[in-house]
Amino acid sequence: MKRIAVIGAGTMGHGIAQIAAMAGCGVRLTDSNAEVLAAAPSRVEKNLQGGVSRGKTSADDADAAIARITTTPSIEEAVGDATFVIEAVLEDIDVKKDLFRQLDQLTSPDAVLATNTSSLSVSQIASATNNPGRVVGMHFFNPVHIMKLVEIIAHPDADSDAVAGTRALAEEFGKQPIVVRDTPGFASSRLGVVLGLEAMRMVEQEVASPEDIDKAMVLGYGHPMGPLRVSDLVGLDIRLAIADYLHSQLADAQYEAPDLLRRKVESGELGKKVGKGFYDWPDTTKP
Repeated sequence: MKRIAVIGAGTMGHGIAQIAAMAGCGVRLTDSNAEVLAAAPSRVEKNLQGGVSRGKTSADDADAAIARITTTPSIEEAVGDATFVIEAVLEDIDVKKDLFRQLDQLTSPDAVLATNTSSLSVSQIASATNNPGRVVGMHFFNPVHIMKLVEIIAHPDADSDAVAGTRALAEEFGKQPIVVRDTPGFASSRLGVVLGLEAMRMVEQEVASPEDIDKAMVLGYGHPMGPLRVSDLVGLDIRLAIADYLHSQLADAQYEAPDLLRRKVESGELGKKVGKGFYDWPDTTKP
């Protein structure tokens, strides 16, 4: 059995733990926030029960997956015997570098260290370790248990075996991986952010309502979900952070965040996770 450690039990982390466990891996999940860590198993169970009710998985398989996930507040315990570590913490380069510096000391030299960053330099993150070759980008999409894409980012010093192993693991998870070069925003964020920011500018200019702008892409271009709804799911604070990072790195006007996005973030309208963004979202924590 592969031993997977997931660092960060929030929106992305608990989903990554779920799909790893469903693939038959033993999973240790950790988070520095005790409340987030305590809530993670019930979030996984809720997702799996939804799959059972829709006929996507059996009750036995769901129970077995839940049993494969262990939570621990100790990062040392989580990663000590892991063959593969996936980081899903705050999208901040300094936070990630500090974590990978720590992981470099706590893990087996043979373990692959993967970062779930959606836009930050994997090469910079890898530079915090003594062996950058074992560090790769493994960018999942929200909700992890539903979205099929995994973006694998190969920085210049990445070991080819680490990249190949990451791709194979993504396929074991039931995902469809793509491999991209380590450039700002990779492939998905560069494309997705441009579309999302332009949709926000259209709302700001009163071109149409958020609902109708999204319908234009869903019905006119076959997108499964409109860019504003996607932005709400990602989190408007995260969208803003990625936009600011890409604008600083690429200096293209298309990555400059509109004032509307900044106002929403400043007022706490961060999207689905708080119940309000470009849309109003129901409180899914209530029965």
